[in-house]
Amino acid sequence: MSRIFLRLNGLPAPQPVRAALLERQLARAAAPLLDADWRATAFAIVAARGTPMPGIAAAALFRDLGAVEAGAVFIATPVHCEAGLVSVRLPANGRLQLAPGDAARMAAGFNAEFASGAVRLAAGSGGQLYCLVPQAVDAATHDPQQVAGRDIGDYLPTGVAGAPLRRLMSEIEMWLHDHALNEQRRALGELPVTGLWLWGGGAPLRVLPPLAGWTAGSDPLFGAWPGTEGFPAQPGDGVVVVEVEPGGEAWPAAQAAWLAPALAALRRGRITELLISLGEQRFRLGRGDLLRVWRRARPWWELLG
Repeated sequence: MSRIFLRLNGLPAPQPVRAALLERQLARAAAPLLDADWRATAFAIVAARGTPMPGIAAAALFRDLGAVEAGAVFIATPVHCEAGLVSVRLPANGRLQLAPGDAARMAAGFNAEFASGAVRLAAGSGGQLYCLVPQAVDAATHDPQQVAGRDIGDYLPTGVAGAPLRRLMSEIEMWLHDHALNEQRRALGELPVTGLWLWGGGAPLRVLPPLAGWTAGSDPLFGAWPGTEGFPAQPGDGVVVVEVEPGGEAWPAAQAAWLAPALAALRRGRITELLISLGEQRFRLGRGDLLRVWRRARPWWELLG
């Protein structure tokens, strides 16, 4: 049995657009399953037998910087949060991407400012930031993708080390308040960085675990392995992470590159399952489902869960 796991990460715009081909397939699928940890499901499809999933930050760090000495590493995503009267919200556009030079300067400034501490920042070549701490950390964190558009209170780190991580995030917020980079961003009409969202923690890797399948896309975890540039002629098991918004300007190219050939492979029996992951829902399509008269298609954003 061969499977393709297609993860759609794009969030709906303020005025989202319908995606007809995608919505027809979701209408043909059986009732979706709740899948709060889609990466774990996807990794099980492409991993070599018995291989445990590495930490998301650990895999991304190894891709960027190789083996690094630390007790634990977290992805430090720059965010712009909005404070209300009783809560703090991460808006849909609140996940920010820094230019590589800006990320490197932020990391150097943090490490100089907190020179007496053991916590440090490292910048990857693509502008990704990593927070390295000296000891192992037992804390549950959340991908900021899950938090976008919501109050952050229920998504802050929890667990044995949750409180120290929350304090660290608060210290970073204070450090960023008058940061020179934010003055520069405001002058350019860009949102300032109000904090670094720490997530995906785990012990750094000395080697990437092997995969039996293939990956595509720029996800922090699945982008750690060399990815395929296009849909394979002999697909086998694969994971594709698409970051663009269904129905948006970039969607036709993503649909032509991944969704359409995956459906064609399923129709021809070259794969046995297509799993479409959207929000916290996972939809399963088998070959027979493509023959089913589809129910009324709902707008894709109503299915995010």
